[in-house]
Amino acid sequence: MQTSRLAIGQESSSHRFRWNLIAALVLFVVSCGGGTQIAQAAILNDPLPPVAAARLLDQTTFGPTLSAIQHVQQVGITAYLNEQFDIPTTRMPAIPNPPVPMCPDATYRCVQSYFWQNALTANDQLRQRVGFALSEIFVVSTNMVNARAIPSYQNMLADDAFGNFRQLIRDVAVSNAMGTYLNMLNSGAPPPNEIANENFAREFMQLFTTGLFLLNPDGSLQLDAQGNPQRVYTEAQVQAYARALTGWTYASATGGVPTSFPNGIPNFDQPMQPIEVSHDMSPKSLLSGTTLPAGQTANQDLDGVVDSLFNHPNVGPFFCRQLIQHLVTGNPSAAYVGRVASVFANNGSGVRGDMKAVVSAIFTDPEARAADTNPAADGGHLREPILYFAGILRALEFTNVDPQGRYDAASSYTSPLGQVPYAAPSVFNFFPPSYVIPNTTINAPEFAQENTAAVTLRLNLADSIVRNHLTSFSIDMSQSSSLGKIASATGDAATDSANLVEALNLLFMHDQMPSTMQSTIADHVAQTADIGQRVRIATWLVISSSFYKIEH
Repeated sequence: MQTSRLAIGQESSSHRFRWNLIAALVLFVVSCGGGTQIAQAAILNDPLPPVAAARLLDQTTFGPTLSAIQHVQQVGITAYLNEQFDIPTTRMPAIPNPPVPMCPDATYRCVQSYFWQNALTANDQLRQRVGFALSEIFVVSTNMVNARAIPSYQNMLADDAFGNFRQLIRDVAVSNAMGTYLNMLNSGAPPPNEIANENFAREFMQLFTTGLFLLNPDGSLQLDAQGNPQRVYTEAQVQAYARALTGWTYASATGGVPTSFPNGIPNFDQPMQPIEVSHDMSPKSLLSGTTLPAGQTANQDLDGVVDSLFNHPNVGPFFCRQLIQHLVTGNPSAAYVGRVASVFANNGSGVRGDMKAVVSAIFTDPEARAADTNPAADGGHLREPILYFAGILRALEFTNVDPQGRYDAASSYTSPLGQVPYAAPSVFNFFPPSYVIPNTTINAPEFAQENTAAVTLRLNLADSIVRNHLTSFSIDMSQSSSLGKIASATGDAATDSANLVEALNLLFMHDQMPSTMQSTIADHVAQTADIGQRVRIATWLVISSSFYKIEH
């Protein structure tokens, strides 16, 4: 991965994107009556260069489009982020009972359709993208959870994506989806000499907030005098947290407190509610010397639990490192983690856990923006299957042609690659954040899914896309398409092919395609007289390449 980065830098630095030429060509295409999206890319002198705009969109959305690149060039990074912060949540609708015709046999198909529709078309792309990252940290799965619980969970993550981390973890704790998945739902006060269900209490610490070992502010391990890592919590503390989180069950039909524990009538749309007689009211000794006194209500104990975790010094570096991994780079430096964690601790106005400030810090950090101007800068990550497929569809201006307007067919293309929305195989997600590529020291989480079969399957998927052989989605790669017009604008095969490849370079590779790759593809497709075939071959060679698979 390091070698490929250097190759990009060495070869692309002397062959920068001929933006003025493409802009002039775009204007010519538009004057001939087509390509409104391409027309929006005809910008010559913007405050942000195209490479920086495209890279930012690759990190903050489910895939750049030419119109979005043009807009970010115009407004700049800060204004773009503020715009996105202000867009209300595009919500998943609740799954009706009985199910609608689009998912009569399996309600999870509705969830997947709603997810893909939002990922591919919603205007609040940053919120949806951060919400997706949060769903891979605070994992629930339809493998064990009724799919009807997912819309409220996804909407909660999207709503809280730009709120405060304390509210986020409290909302996660009382979510009926998480309650079902990790057994806090219907976990009552244990009889004498027995223990409460520990599942959620343990994962609340281990996976969602503190991690297993004490950390320095930059995420590195704190070591004892013998050089060993130090545990954050003891088994006795896990049991104390478990007792503090007892007494919660499904809300009543109106969202209020039910009359019995456990409530046997599921409410998948509202947070869980507590039944006090089923809550353990004994004192509990938590982390950092915190003690919950006897006789507290379930909500009082929950707030004590949330405060004890939210204020633990591990939380900033532990959570921020994972969010950086999902959004920017799988192997962030300790300095990068430390800078973002310091913003988590204090947003500049004395507020801890400000998610807007954290998200801004992640995307504006020098390490995140380094490759905007230095293609040799190391970093990035393998595009996980959902981001790979969504990014290609958005870039190629797909059209949904499903008779019922469904989007769940997209899952049939990412499932063979090991990823389907809200169907992680375990609470540890589709890939662990600590995965290191064998025989290297590179922390690269998404590579846990990469193998010989996955490589071949991605090649086949790219082929299905460019041949327009997708169920429910249409991709126009004919001569009349936006790319087709570029590939035939001048009538000179060599010039048109070079311009086509440069347009693909901007759209898929942030204007960082190695010059030898550009010339090789352009020379090859120039030999093809069929314009549609010229577009299909060039696009396939780009989206199937390792340079596109790695989001840099």
